[in-house]
Amino acid sequence: MKSARTLQQLASRSAGVIGAPFSGGQPRAGVERGPDLIRAAGLLQKLQEQGCAVKDYGNLQFEAVLEDDPVGGVKQVRSVGGANRKLSEAVQEVKRDGHTCVMLGGDHSLAIGSIHGHAAAVGGLSVLWVDAHADINTPLSSWSGNMHGQPMSHLLHELQDKVPVLPSFSWIRPCVSARDVVYIGLRDVDPAEHYLLKLLGVKVFSMTEVDQLGVAKVMEQTCDYLSDKVKKPIHLSYDVDAIDPSVTPATGTPVVGGLTYREGVYIAEHVAQTGLLSAVDLVEVNPLLGSEAEVGSTVSTAVQLLLACFGRRRQGDHPPDYRLPEP
Repeated sequence: MKSARTLQQLASRSAGVIGAPFSGGQPRAGVERGPDLIRAAGLLQKLQEQGCAVKDYGNLQFEAVLEDDPVGGVKQVRSVGGANRKLSEAVQEVKRDGHTCVMLGGDHSLAIGSIHGHAAAVGGLSVLWVDAHADINTPLSSWSGNMHGQPMSHLLHELQDKVPVLPSFSWIRPCVSARDVVYIGLRDVDPAEHYLLKLLGVKVFSMTEVDQLGVAKVMEQTCDYLSDKVKKPIHLSYDVDAIDPSVTPATGTPVVGGLTYREGVYIAEHVAQTGLLSAVDLVEVNPLLGSEAEVGSTVSTAVQLLLACFGRRRQGDHPPDYRLPEP
């Protein structure tokens, strides 16, 4: 019988891709076009060229919710709840089929369904959240009411008593412990989020720590922290706004002073080398928020981040089946 680690290493060479063209967690149209743009940039073919098996599950179809009035100031609650329930079921199918799940967003509210479905399929998870924002506001603390700033609060066991039951959210159960979460790249955190992160003792590497330590030390400490007791499957939730907007400007909430391209790719490379990566989200690419060149840079970076998650290395590794031509 193969060990769980061996099975995960095999899955790491097999990508199950789900498109989630959903924008209801935030107010800017266009982010729903992210999955098709990332595919059109050659993601699937490039994964195959580097020796990865690929199954494309296509795009999910989300039903429009005609009456979706705010609930206590929280917007698009029913749309977000319904979309994430469908996504959770889709992620569970990908994991049952034995793949590393790749969820192409869409906005970051989709992490609710992606992480929930992942945990439902495999059990306990470690979550690596790479983002300019903590996205841990509760429905009661959010000043904007946009649900792409709230997904972590719905997923954490420790915040269960701080999150009211919302319409279309009765299906969700918290599935991640604060001890199993690491943030990298934070630089725009609301006061309530700062309070919650401190209260829960969540491990955070803000951009200040990235600057002080360097990304190699940050990733070394991250992996040591996550594997201190039990090596759990890793869910990497990657918002393109973690990268500096000079590189990924076509996104809804850009914040200057972010990760460089090299730092962003290094994070994905390092996670891939652990052999524990079990699912990855790539979210918040919005082609309506930039020039053609800016959109191209953002989409290209998204593709490179995902390729790095599946073993692509920048020193020019050859494919595993490469042979020198006969003389």
